[in-house]
Amino acid sequence: MSAIQAGNDGRVDSGRGSLAASSGSGGSPRLQQRVQPPSSGSRTKDPRNHHHQQQLQQQRHHGGAMLKQPSHNEPADVVRRALDFKSQGTQCYKDKKYREAIGKYHRALLEIKGLCRVLGDPDPSSKSTPSLLPTISKPSTLTDEQKGAMENAELECYNSLAACLLQMELVNYERVKEYCLKVLLKEGKNFKALYRSGVAYYHLGDYQKALYYLKESHKQEPADTNAIRYIQLTEMKIRRNAQKEKKEAT
Repeated sequence: MSAIQAGNDGRVDSGRGSLAASSGSGGSPRLQQRVQPPSSGSRTKDPRNHHHQQQLQQQRHHGGAMLKQPSHNEPADVVRRALDFKSQGTQCYKDKKYREAIGKYHRALLEIKGLCRVLGDPDPSSKSTPSLLPTISKPSTLTDEQKGAMENAELECYNSLAACLLQMELVNYERVKEYCLKVLLKEGKNFKALYRSGVAYYHLGDYQKALYYLKESHKQEPADTNAIRYIQLTEMKIRRNAQKEKKEAT
């Protein structure tokens, strides 16, 4: 058998391996098997490590914080939010941003109404308005100071909403009347609500009711020139209507 020479290294590659003959030696060639790298699918996965990796990913996704977060749905927090919205509305009103002020006052009222419903004291004037408040634990109750603050905030919001509407280019006097009457249900001698109710009734054409509320407001603030002026205008309208009816009757 003739020797196969392939350069100086004496290797012949075959499909399965290689024959290697050492130079200068007469030994028989050795068959060197090629080592195949292990396939990626042949690696065995430890299920415990896989579960541990999932837990780490979940912790990273949630910020790594597994501690209980403080609740922001307690009555004290709701009271604070309502008062904050009311204060923001007042600032918007001072800045003559009346539409923004209306939005802030409505947000404050939604907080108040939602809290009252959760604590078992629903607002009788509400028409099942869906609450924006999350669920509050029943055992939580308001202190007397918090109740007083919420009641005052509610009245101020309704009064301020009426004031904002009166500053609009097109005034919704029906809504002004509605807000003022809400205040008067709980505080019958509130000057602003009495006066604005009279103004609303005047522009709605109900002069008898307008005169009643305007005179009631005048009792609370006798020196208020706006109330006096509207009383005079209302009495003038009533006299003219009486004269008109008298002429039509003859």
